[in-house]
Amino acid sequence: MQLRAQRDQRDPQAKRAKRLTRVLVGAAAVPVMLVAAGCSSDSGSGDGKDKAAEESAASKSASPSPTVQAAAFRRLPEPCSVVTKKTLDDLVPKGDSGKEGSSNDTAVRASCSWDSLDDNGVKGSQFRWLSVSMLRFESDVTRGEGDKLAHDYYQKQLKDAQGVEGAKSVKTAAVSGTGDEASLVRYDLKKKEGTFKQQTVVTRVENVVVTVDYNGAGLAGDKTPDADDLAKDAQKAAKEAVAAVTKANGGKSSGTPSGSPSASKSPSDAASQSASASPEKSG
Repeated sequence: MQLRAQRDQRDPQAKRAKRLTRVLVGAAAVPVMLVAAGCSSDSGSGDGKDKAAEESAASKSASPSPTVQAAAFRRLPEPCSVVTKKTLDDLVPKGDSGKEGSSNDTAVRASCSWDSLDDNGVKGSQFRWLSVSMLRFESDVTRGEGDKLAHDYYQKQLKDAQGVEGAKSVKTAAVSGTGDEASLVRYDLKKKEGTFKQQTVVTRVENVVVTVDYNGAGLAGDKTPDADDLAKDAQKAAKEAVAAVTKANGGKSSGTPSGSPSASKSPSDAASQSASASPEKSG
C-alpha cells in the first residue's frame, strides 16, 4: 500500500514533466518556422525584382536605334552651268557671264544669276534677268527624310512667290515634266523704270529644290515683253536645271536609294536646311 501510494505521488509529477517538455519543444520550433518562412519570402521578393530588372535591361538592349531613309541626291551641279549656252542666249541676250552667289557649302546651297540690257537707242531697251538657285536637304533622324524636308521648303517657296509685295495679277499653275513637283507663279510688278513681267518656277526633284526667277521689261518706251513667252522660257530653264541636278548625281538617285537607312548628316547640311535659298529679286 505504501509503495502504491508513492507511485501515485510520483506519476503526476512525471506526467507534468512530460507535458512541460512537449510545450518547450513546440515553443522552440515556432521561431525556427518563422525564420524559415521569412527567408523564403525575402528570397522570392528579391528574385522578382532582379528578374524585372533583367527584363527591362534586355528590352532596352533589344530596341533598335532610330533610323531614317537616306536622301537620294548628295551633290549639286556647278550653278552657272545648269542652263545651256543656247538657252542663255535666248533668255538673256547680250548678257554677261553668270554671277555665282555666295555659299559656305556649294554641295548644299548654290545659285547663279544673269542679266542683260538690249539697248535699242531712241526706241528704248529690253531688260532681262534670270536667276537659278538650288537647295539640297539631307535626311535627319530628328527632322525627317530629305525629300519630305524639300517638299516642305518647296511649299514655302511657292507661298513666298505668291506673296511678293506689290505683285499684281498673281497666277499659279502646275508645271508637268519638271522634277517630282513643280509650279509656275507669274505676276506683274510695276517700278519706276517700267512694268516687269515676273515668272517664278519652283520645282522639287528628290531632296533638292530648284527655284528659277525670270523677268523682263521694256524700258525707255520699248514694248513690254509677252508674259507667255517669258513663262515658256522660265520653264525651259527650270527643266535644264533639274536635268543638271540629276546628272550631277549619276543620272539617277545617287548613293543609297530612298528607303534605305540614312547616313549621318554634316553640320553644314543641318545649318543650311533652316535657311532660305531664294535670291533677292532684281530688276
